[in-house]
Amino acid sequence: MDNDTQVNKLEDVAEKFNRFFVNVGPSLAGGICTDDTSVTINNNTIERNMSSMFLKPIAEKEIIEIVNKCGNKTSSDSDGITMTTVKWVIEGICKPLTHIFNMSFRLGQFPNNMKIAKVIPLYKSGDKHNLTNYRPISLLSQFSKILKKLFNNRLDTFIDKHNILSDCQYGCRSKRSTSLAITDLMEDITSAMDEKKYTMGIFIDLKKAFDTVNHELLMDKLEKYGIRGMVGKWIRSYLTQRRQFVRLGEYQSSELNIVCGVPQGSVLGPKLFILYINDIGKVSETVKMVLFADDTTIWASDENLQQLSVRVSEEFGKIKKWCDNNLLSLNLEKTKYMVFGNRRPHNELQLRIGGANIERVYEIKFLGVMVDDRLSWKSHIRHVQHKIAKNISILARVRHMLDVKALRILYCSLILPYLEYGVENWGNTYRSSLQPLYILQKRAIRVVHKMGYRDHTNVVFIRSKLLKFFDLVEYKTAVFMYKARNNLLPGGIQKLFGEREGGYNLRGHLNLKVHAIRTTKKRFCISISGVKLWNNLTVDMKNSTRIKEFKYKYKCMCYTRYLQE
Repeated sequence: MDNDTQVNKLEDVAEKFNRFFVNVGPSLAGGICTDDTSVTINNNTIERNMSSMFLKPIAEKEIIEIVNKCGNKTSSDSDGITMTTVKWVIEGICKPLTHIFNMSFRLGQFPNNMKIAKVIPLYKSGDKHNLTNYRPISLLSQFSKILKKLFNNRLDTFIDKHNILSDCQYGCRSKRSTSLAITDLMEDITSAMDEKKYTMGIFIDLKKAFDTVNHELLMDKLEKYGIRGMVGKWIRSYLTQRRQFVRLGEYQSSELNIVCGVPQGSVLGPKLFILYINDIGKVSETVKMVLFADDTTIWASDENLQQLSVRVSEEFGKIKKWCDNNLLSLNLEKTKYMVFGNRRPHNELQLRIGGANIERVYEIKFLGVMVDDRLSWKSHIRHVQHKIAKNISILARVRHMLDVKALRILYCSLILPYLEYGVENWGNTYRSSLQPLYILQKRAIRVVHKMGYRDHTNVVFIRSKLLKFFDLVEYKTAVFMYKARNNLLPGGIQKLFGEREGGYNLRGHLNLKVHAIRTTKKRFCISISGVKLWNNLTVDMKNSTRIKEFKYKYKCMCYTRYLQE
């Protein structure tokens, strides 16, 4: 359904989808009221990099390595080619590909035939007859994926060398994950709680953020970052004259031109987007931010809740103005705020931005975990319980048709991701709250190994090379602490673990300092519970030279304990 018009034929539906996806970005950008200060704002928030990026030549070996690292996906591009097909023939076509790609870099031109995207509409939620409830999945040319990865590798090197990206940006960056972004927010909130302060957080929602990126503004920002000259010309060529069509089964729409936005089906599109919004972190000096691609969260803390509300409202107003000037559309209806603190305020707060009231919530989904205003993690634990219980029933239904090896693969796909995702943050809480998850895990393991309801599971945990849930929490925490001890974390989180116990070569010199705290909430944080866990590890384990070696030793320690129980 489009503009209350019912469409029944699939070929017409494909055309409607294509027109909607192509026009959604320009329509949103056209509805944003901007002022005349956009150029001034960009100049003030971005410090010009005097160095310029250059593209080193591509070698045949580099192309082969990239192709071999690609997954064996069977999805075909606009030419009907799959990555599996490319892998079969890469040795034979590597030489001409190298020549074409080097010419592309040398001339600053992205091949036009590689700019066509096949789009598959993916249903999200809500009314299935409404176009707005579908997400476009772009299947790009397989050869363009290789070229973009070659460019992205060079872009990453330049970005890291000149420290271009803000420390609060966690998306599309190596050695930065959603779990680290969650840690950044949780550590700051619990520190404020420990100091008897309130924290107000705003969880910002952007409408179709990737689709509304203005190419001229993007190129202006890239020029300031040092991505200029022939490299800038290459990116402009990559962004312009793009075309797409929608495929629904055997039906295909006509091709339409894309006039704004960055492609989402590649590594380069999201990288350009985070460069586009990188300077948002400099808009306000009094609130903190965590960015993960287009997920933006801001927060601030204060002892006086009313003063905090006024300050956050003023700073959020600045951020909205920045979004308007950069043609990014804030969805104020889906933007929520939450007040964190051990004391629940009696008075009702009202946060109003741009003539709209921002809704206050008491729990919200933040980067895949359920967060409540008391940081109790009860809502997230219930969420994980529900997901695991549902997936155990799937395992139980197929246990008689599959062998143990296949069932273990299903366990690692359906159960384990829920247990280990971000568990170093939410898993360090009261053991009684986590006990239901441990019981469910053991039930799942018994199903995998076709055991009785009361059979002991220690041996099968070892046989499956899996950890019990409570050991999984400590394992993930210990791995995090290994990174902290070896300065492998982002700067904002690494500074939490800067102090050491003892001096050089003295007893305890491998230990980290445990800071004095007041509240239980802070004690559960990884900056406290993780440090205590690390300090209790053996010297041999702490002296592991590689993280892979550390993980192996820690798992061996757990399996040895299972044999002794």
